[in-house]
Amino acid sequence: MTSNLKISLVCAQAQAVVVAPLCNSGYLDVYATSQPATPETAPGGAALVTLPLPATFAASIAAGVITANAITAQTIANSGTALWFRVTESDHSTPVFDGNVGTASTDMIVNATSLVAGATFTVSSLTFTVPGV
Repeated sequence: MTSNLKISLVCAQAQAVVVAPLCNSGYLDVYATSQPATPETAPGGAALVTLPLPATFAASIAAGVITANAITAQTIANSGTALWFRVTESDHSTPVFDGNVGTASTDMIVNATSLVAGATFTVSSLTFTVPGV
């Protein structure tokens, strides 16, 4: 039988409060390859761009949704189409979560997904929603 697990907002909030500090001073890597099945699986290609995350990652945490503080724009290292991203802890090797990239209705909102090396990459918004909410 397929799982139909749902969690309460109290539980989701508690989980989000634990996840957010893991991202403090971490890194955000954006990729053009296929997204791996889990964050523990290697990305399978070089990042298009790497962005350092702020010392305090979360601007807000409400009902199991983490909204990131502003992320400083960075120069794109490799050209390609941004498909997904990975957030890692400050050691830049321990994965926290992966998500999708797009111009609307995705985990990370950007102005354009077609990236050109040498141009500037800007994140409009980044959110993490606890699964099961």
